[in-house]
Amino acid sequence: MLLTISRDPAVRLRDIAAVCQITERAAQNIVTELERAGYVRRERTGRRTRYTLLADGSLRHPADMHVSVPGLLELFISLPDQS
Repeated sequence: MLLTISRDPAVRLRDIAAVCQITERAAQNIVTELERAGYVRRERTGRRTRYTLLADGSLRHPADMHVSVPGLLELFISLPDQS
């Protein structure tokens, strides 16, 4: 989900759900949790939402706390598309 948002900060929740192959309701809940955890910020502009990834975050699991979210996203973005 963070990867989808990083690729298009103006992505619609419906499109996030489609890319992640989950329901729109599940996507909404996950985005809300990501926002509460400090990974993303939502900003409404009219009827659209724009997402901002907060670059200072790191993963929460104790085994992965040394991994930054931007570092993880860079790994996936730099890989060639397999589709």
